[in-house]
Amino acid sequence: GVKLLLHGLCSNTTVRSLDLKGNNLRTVGAEALGKLLRQNKSIRSLILEWNSLGLWEEGFSFFCQGLGANNSLQRLDLRNNQINHQGAGELAMALKQNASLQELDLRWNNIGLLGGRALLNCLHSNKTLRRLELAGNNVPSDILKAVEQAMDHNKDRQTILSETQNRTSVLAKEILSLKDEKTKQFLDLMDTIDKQREEITRSDRVSAAQVSQLQEALDEQHAIMNSLKAKLQMTEAALALSEQKVHNLGELLNAAKQEQTSVAEHHFMELQQQKQESADREGKLLHDLSAASEKNLLLRNQVDELEKKCRVQQDQLFQVKQDLTNTTAELKLRNVQAEERLEAEKKRFKQSLEDMESLRVKEVDHMAQHFEARERSMQDRIQRLEASKIALEEELSQVKAASLTERGKAEEELIKVRNQARLEEQQRLEHLEEKLRLMTEARDEAQNFCLKQKQMVAEAQAKASQVSLQAEGLRRRLEELQQDLNSKEEEKVAEVNKVKVELQEQIGHLQAERTAQDGLREKIAALERQMKALSSSHREALLDKESEISILLEKLRMKEADISRMREEEAQRASFLQNAIMAYVQGSPLGTHSSRK
Repeated sequence: GVKLLLHGLCSNTTVRSLDLKGNNLRTVGAEALGKLLRQNKSIRSLILEWNSLGLWEEGFSFFCQGLGANNSLQRLDLRNNQINHQGAGELAMALKQNASLQELDLRWNNIGLLGGRALLNCLHSNKTLRRLELAGNNVPSDILKAVEQAMDHNKDRQTILSETQNRTSVLAKEILSLKDEKTKQFLDLMDTIDKQREEITRSDRVSAAQVSQLQEALDEQHAIMNSLKAKLQMTEAALALSEQKVHNLGELLNAAKQEQTSVAEHHFMELQQQKQESADREGKLLHDLSAASEKNLLLRNQVDELEKKCRVQQDQLFQVKQDLTNTTAELKLRNVQAEERLEAEKKRFKQSLEDMESLRVKEVDHMAQHFEARERSMQDRIQRLEASKIALEEELSQVKAASLTERGKAEEELIKVRNQARLEEQQRLEHLEEKLRLMTEARDEAQNFCLKQKQMVAEAQAKASQVSLQAEGLRRRLEELQQDLNSKEEEKVAEVNKVKVELQEQIGHLQAERTAQDGLREKIAALERQMKALSSSHREALLDKESEISILLEKLRMKEADISRMREEEAQRASFLQNAIMAYVQGSPLGTHSSRK
């Protein structure tokens, strides 16, 4: 029943706690538990109290192998299971491989001195176990104290790991907030670019309206000129008519003279009157001619003045164009100088950041190597001390009185060494915290430097805005020309290119941060691959063992088949012998005599 239950739980993903207390599990149950621990990834607590699993060595070894391959179980209760020192050794091997178990209860078993030593040795490689109960196992008090110290060390390590994880989470949140701020800045820059584009379109529209107004004024001036030309043509026509009238009057005068010669006397008075009238008419005509000529002179003078004004305006336009070209050249030079300064400052900042990162990586590598060397030296010291302790315990069995003093000395030395190790670890942690503080200060300095650079950029932008205001003043003076619009567009394009360059640099920074995060992810992936490789190797070893078991079972079946075949052959031989004996007895004279009787 337990085998079927555990086989069903192998593929379950919802059960978190399993209590099998007092179920008299045997070899089959222990093997099923080992298979469950290999395959199930959801069970966190397993209670196996009062089951006597230690009596079945093969089943318990299979259970310990499953425990070593498990990565999800956190609490295991094995009280009152008659586990001896061999079972404790199997558990120690499993605990060396396990990386998830946090609580293990082994009270009221038969672990003894050797089992306690095996469990104490496995705690040097297991860093996740925080609670190990060994009461009622005939384990010496010094081993119990050493186990408690190892548990305290693991608890401290877990707290340090949790703190580091919290710090990494805080740093990740800060990185996310920085990314959000950068995205906001990017969006703000895009909004400013859109606003500038809208302002450019508005200025284009205003300039187009002004150009249209100027065109209308020019059209009006052309219309005025055309009207003046028409008036000139009218005056010329009037002059031609007056000349024709003078010619006609001359002809009339000749006719009148001919008539006067014919009738001179009769019409002498009339001729005088006519002469006076003609003289008056001629005076009027001459006055009209002089007025018309004066009007022509005035019109010609006005035309000359208009031409002079046009020339003056053209000269002014030419001077304004020259001023504009000079100011644009100066602005471009200033912008190029500002860009070069910004690029130099950015290169210096990047170089300083790269140097700081390389120094930090080298210091971290050096500290990691130093920490590993210290750990190895401490492990060697602990192993040596344990060897000396074992020798002292063997001498204790021979001379109890001398062993007590030596044991006290060994315990004092162990306590001193552990205190020294703790002090060294604390000093290392303080040194690492100081380095972290220095790194944070360096990061703050870099951020302050970035802020200073941003302020310098803002000042440059303010200067550029002042220059742009001056340029706008010049543009307001020269609103009549369309070339100002082109200069405006070129300046706006230059500013957009600057913003694009800054955005590309920010994108480069973001990409660098992303590459750093990708490197961290690759490291995590490499660790996961190592874990997968280890799990695959364990699975292959289990598969090899299962194949060996299957081969042994096949050999047993072959042997049983051979035994059954040999039994059948022996039975056939016995039957043949019996038949032969019966036939021999019947064929012998004794058999015949008995048959006759």
